[in-house]
This record gives sequence, structure tokens and C-alpha cells, in this order.
Amino acid sequence: MAYADQPTMSPRKLVSIVAVIVLHAVIGYAFVTGLAFNVVKKVAKDLNVVDIAEEAPPPEDLPPPPPPETKVEPPPVVAPPPIVQVAPTIAPPIVSVPVAPPVVITPTAPPAPPKPAAPAVPLKPRGTPGEWVTPEDYPSADMRAGNQGTTGFRLQVGADGKVTNCEVTSSSGFPSLDTKACQMLMRRARFSPAKDSSGAGVPASYSNRVRWQVPND
Repeated sequence: MAYADQPTMSPRKLVSIVAVIVLHAVIGYAFVTGLAFNVVKKVAKDLNVVDIAEEAPPPEDLPPPPPPETKVEPPPVVAPPPIVQVAPTIAPPIVSVPVAPPVVITPTAPPAPPKPAAPAVPLKPRGTPGEWVTPEDYPSADMRAGNQGTTGFRLQVGADGKVTNCEVTSSSGFPSLDTKACQMLMRRARFSPAKDSSGAGVPASYSNRVRWQVPND
């Protein structure tokens, strides 16, 4: 027969089908009757149901984890350097040093030449100053102006008795009269020379004065 060709259902499978049907009926009844969830849980516990584990869904592509935060260390706190109290610099007092006055060096006068020894025979004039300088020698300009005075002189006489130089020792107050006096003395004055102890002539000097006076008419 055709039914005989169908395979027979196993008792275990049949029990599972019946259990499922009973479970559905109980659940439906619980929803209808408002039974407590505990009754449903108890019934479900009593049933020998084989739970078929559902396959876990494939893992979704998760974003890469964020990089670890780099902890920035705060800069070290450096204490300010200590304030050093510096003592003020006190300038040394200015001491006035007296300046010594400059040394005045007084030049030492050269030593005087030794005086010549007095001749054994002194110088002797041949005539007088009044004979060597006469009123005729009076400069005309000084005579008209009335210039008068006395000229002091010194004559240097050589070993031969001749005058070698004339020096005015005191002025008459008029250079023209002094100059004229020396001119006439150099020309006219004559001397016997001075002599030493051996009789040889030696140089000597002669001093005197010439008086200039305007003659009365």
C-alpha cells in the first residue's frame, strides 16, 4: 500500500512536536486569561525543550580605537632667583691735596772775573776832558734848543795808551749830546799807558764826566 512506503516518525521528534504545540497553547491561553508570567515560566521549565542556539550576528566593522592621549607635562615651575641686597657703593671722599708751589730756581750769577792786579804804574791822561770836548763841539741843534747836561763816560785804554772803547755810564738826558761826547773822546783823548812791575804796558780804564752847557752870548 502507499501508506506502507512512508517512513515512520521517530518517537523523540513526535514528542518535541507535541511539546511545542502544548507550549503555544499555554502561551496563548496565558495571554487570553491574563495568567501570571510565573505560571508560564513554570510550565516552560517543566517542558523538556531543546533550545537551538541562534547564530550570533557577524561583528560589525568597528572604527579603530582612538590613539592614546599624550599627556603633556606642564613646564616645571622655576622659582625666581633670590633678591640679593647689594650695598650701595660709596665713593671715597675727595681729599684735596695741596699743590706745592712751583720751585723758583734763581739763576746763579756767574762768578765775577778776578780783578786784574793793580798796575805798578797807573794810567796817566795827557790833557783833561775839557780839552778833549770843547764848546765848539756842541751840536748846533741842541744848542739852539738849549739842551744841557752832564755825560758820564768810561774809556778803555790799550797797552799802547790809545782809547779802544767809550761807554756812557750816565746820560745827560739827550742822546745826541752823549753820542757826541764819545765821538770826541775816542778821537782826542790820549794817555800814557799803565805798566806792570816789569815795565810793560797793560790795558786799563779811565772814567770821568763831560759837562754840556750852552755858552752865554
